[in-house]
Amino acid sequence: MANTRETEVTLLAFFAGAALGAGIALLLTPKSGKEVREKLGDVTGGAVQKLRDSAREAKFKMSRKTGADEFSYDGGDSFV
Repeated sequence: MANTRETEVTLLAFFAGAALGAGIALLLTPKSGKEVREKLGDVTGGAVQKLRDSAREAKFKMSRKTGADEFSYDGGDSFV
């Protein structure tokens, strides 16, 4: 299994490449410059936020979780 840092970098590179590819596709469409700029402006804000959210979620999922030996609970102080 790949180490966590490598996986984070791979996911980030994938999403960044997807965003870049989408931007290039929009720029190469046969529309007027004004239409393309308007569409890029509409899409960019949402795409950047989705990219940040995905990166944050991936980082959380890949982060080290508490192991069974690091967490102990004696069963006291519970109210039922």
